[in-house]
Amino acid sequence: MNRERELAKVFVDLADTYAPQFDPLHLFDRLVHSCRQLLQVDAAAVMIADARGTLKTMAATHEEAAFVELMQMQTGQGPCMDCYRTGHARSIPDITTEHERWPELVTAITDARYRSLHTVPVRLHERTLGALTLLNTHTTDMPRDDQDLAQALADAAALSLMHWATEPRPDDVTTRMQNAIAVKATLDIAKGMIAAYHDVSVTEAGRLLADHAAYHRTSLAHTALANRTMDPALIAATPSG
Repeated sequence: MNRERELAKVFVDLADTYAPQFDPLHLFDRLVHSCRQLLQVDAAAVMIADARGTLKTMAATHEEAAFVELMQMQTGQGPCMDCYRTGHARSIPDITTEHERWPELVTAITDARYRSLHTVPVRLHERTLGALTLLNTHTTDMPRDDQDLAQALADAAALSLMHWATEPRPDDVTTRMQNAIAVKATLDIAKGMIAAYHDVSVTEAGRLLADHAAYHRTSLAHTALANRTMDPALIAATPSG
């Protein structure tokens, strides 16, 4: 598939809010993996703010990327926090140059083997909902075309949230996001239970949950909520494909 077709498919997928299995967890997962596919980046993660303005990680391509976001949330510092607060993109070609400013965060990022990052706001018109972070394992400055594409993908995801809401007003999207954040917390608990039960990584547990949801043609959100009372053994037993 050539790049033009890839781009067309990604934007259609991000805009498909009328699919029976649509939920924001799928949307954010598609967003980060689309960035990983289309841009020259090694990892991607997206954070969305709750009602109190606290950012929560909604999806990440790798556990290490999720950890980088967690460090920023815990310290309240970092380029993603700056991006969310100002509504402007941030690009850091060499994260070690920021060690004096963010010693804890930079150490965590380099320990995770990332060396550069670019972050763009997830915005609904003039309102910033969160931040999309793109990470590389080498020092580099993201090409301008890729920066613009990253922003377009983040904007497309935000617009999908607006269309998904029953009434297209920002406050309705905020309410839906609170529900999504709550479901994400339940999903993380479910993945932890499955990982512990089957002695697999959290990433593998997430894949098992996603396969289970796809096999039963239900949303990942519904699967996460149902998993509160589900036998973890049933998740692993789900046929794949």
